[in-house]
Amino acid sequence: MLFLIILFGLIGLAVGGVWGLLIGGGLGWWLGRRISRRLNAARTQIQEGFLESIFSVMGCLCQADGKVTDGELGVAEKLFDQMHLQGEQRAKARAAFERGRADDFNLDAELANVNRLTQRQPILRQVFLQVQLTAIAADGVLHPAEHEMILRVARGVGCSDAEVQQIEAMLHGAAANSQGSSEEALKDAYRVLGVNEDASDAEIKKAYRRLMSQNHPDKLAGKGLPESMREVAQARTSEIGNAYERIRSARDR
Repeated sequence: MLFLIILFGLIGLAVGGVWGLLIGGGLGWWLGRRISRRLNAARTQIQEGFLESIFSVMGCLCQADGKVTDGELGVAEKLFDQMHLQGEQRAKARAAFERGRADDFNLDAELANVNRLTQRQPILRQVFLQVQLTAIAADGVLHPAEHEMILRVARGVGCSDAEVQQIEAMLHGAAANSQGSSEEALKDAYRVLGVNEDASDAEIKKAYRRLMSQNHPDKLAGKGLPESMREVAQARTSEIGNAYERIRSARDR
């Protein structure tokens, strides 16, 4: 907005002197306000659509093995709480979840909508996929039908198989934090950072810093992640940090 005020003010000054400066600056302020309101409205629409797609696809995935378990329903409700969804917002999220469970739900069309909403932002796609994996893994078992479906979802939103493995490693790492360290947890830590086990310390630090920068909640918010999903983004950065510390500790030993 400041740029428009200055620009129109200078144009007004050149054309009409001091009065032109005032009129031009006022016009720039008015135009900036209109543009800002439209951008905010568009951002809100995108964020609401992103949330609805998250829960509708979640409902579809949880139904993939033929039933929705209490654990999967619990994850959905926990996510509602984590995102502080109340009243109408919570009702819309539940309705989207149930829509995804319906026999006539068009998964491919919904995934195409996610691609459009995220404008192919890789980190937003990964956040989307992480939420889905968390839900279907809630019962402790990843059924073949669920695994096939999650790969379909990943490819539908543009994620690679390697990204799926990275997110799975994050979930394994989160579980390992409450169960102590293990050799498998260390392997997952390398997968989280996307580096080989024989990578140098400098390469590992570089990968860690890059991921922390890419996944910073403020940066994700600027790319369209709903504010209500800030805690989800914080959980990602927390697990990236845990993975890095796990590798450092192992190497120090």
